[in-house]
Amino acid sequence: MAATGTGAPHPNGWVIGRAVGAPVVVSRGWAVSAVVIVLLIAPSIRATTGASAAYVVAGAAVLLLFASTFLHELAHALAARSRGVAVQEISVTILGGHTHLGSAELSPRTSAVIAVAGPLVNLAIGGVAFAAWHAVAGSSLVSLLLASVAATNGFVGLLNLLPGLPLDGGRVLEAVVWSLTGRRSSGTLAAGWLGRLMAFGVVVVAVGWPLLGGARPDLYMIVWAAVVGAFLWSGATEAIRAGQADRAVEGLSVRTLMRPAVAIPATDTLADLAAFGDEGHEVVLLGRDGRAVAYVDRRAVLDVPFGHRAQTPLTAVAVPLEPGAVVDRSLTGSAAVRVVAVLARTSPVIVVLGRDQEVVGLLRTQDVIAAIRTAPRQASAT
Repeated sequence: MAATGTGAPHPNGWVIGRAVGAPVVVSRGWAVSAVVIVLLIAPSIRATTGASAAYVVAGAAVLLLFASTFLHELAHALAARSRGVAVQEISVTILGGHTHLGSAELSPRTSAVIAVAGPLVNLAIGGVAFAAWHAVAGSSLVSLLLASVAATNGFVGLLNLLPGLPLDGGRVLEAVVWSLTGRRSSGTLAAGWLGRLMAFGVVVVAVGWPLLGGARPDLYMIVWAAVVGAFLWSGATEAIRAGQADRAVEGLSVRTLMRPAVAIPATDTLADLAAFGDEGHEVVLLGRDGRAVAYVDRRAVLDVPFGHRAQTPLTAVAVPLEPGAVVDRSLTGSAAVRVVAVLARTSPVIVVLGRDQEVVGLLRTQDVIAAIRTAPRQASAT
C-alpha cells in the first residue's frame, strides 16, 4: 500500500513485464498469499454459490485484487512520469505494492500528486464496479465478483487516503507539512506518528465497535485488523526512523565537516610551510591559473629531513586533486550530501571554496560518510 520510494530498487520476485519503461516485479510470496486469502474468503461465499464454486469465485476475486493493485501502482508511476520523475521499478504483492522512483529531488506538490494518484484509481474502479453490480442486480457469479471488486477497491482507496505513513494519504500529509515548514523531515515525522496512531486505532475499532453494540468481535475481522495494524505500525516506525535520520542530515553542513585549509603556490618548497605552522590546517597547492591542483600530505612531510626541506618542492609531498572536485562552503543538509555523493565517485578529497571562490578547506568523503552514519543515532537521542 506504500506509494513511492526513491533509490535503487531491490528485486525480490519475478519480472512479468514492463510498464512506463520500468520492470514490473511480482513478489515471490504472491502465490502463497493468494492461497491464504482464497481459503479465508471462500467460506463466506460458500453459502451463496456452493462449495465448489466458492473457491472459483474466491480465486477470481484474488486475481482481480491483484489487477487492482497493479493499476494502483501504475497510477503512481504515470503520475511520476508526468512530473518528470523517473520510475525504476513497479513492485506488486497481493496486499499492496511499491513504486520505486529515481533519485530526483521531489517537491511537496510532486510528492502529493504522485501519492494521491493510486487511491483515486482504486476509488474509480470501485465506483465503476459498484455501478455495474447495481446494473446486474442478482446472485450470479458475475454479481458476486463485481461486488467483491467494488468492496475491495473502495476499502483500499479509502484506507490509503488516511493521513498516516506508510499510506498514500500519509505522503500527502507529509507534503503539506513539508510545504508549510520547509522541512521534509517534519512532514515525515508527523505522518509517521499518525500512522502509528491509526495502527493502534484499527485494532481498537475492530474489537471495540462490536462490543459497543453488544455483540462479540468477529474473529475474521480481528485477524484482518491485526494484519493491517501490523502493516501500518511497521511502516510508520520505519517512516519515523527515516524522518529522524533526515532531520539529522539537515543539520550537516560543509562548513562544519570540512578541514580548514590554506592555499599556497605549488612552486613553493617545504621550507615555506614554516609560515603555516598550524598543523590543524590542510595545505592546498595552487597551479599557475590559481586553481587547486594538490594538497600536502603531512605524513610525507615528516619523512623529509630538515636539512633537505629548502630544496624539496611541495609537489614532492603532495597528493593530486581531481579537477572540478570543488564544493561551496555554504551548502547544507541534503543538498550538500547530494553534491558530495556525486563528486565522491571520482575523488575522495574535495576542495571547499568560500564566497569569493578562494580555497577555505578540504572535505574528505570519509568524514561525510561517518557523519551520515552517526546521524540516525544522534537523532534518536534527541
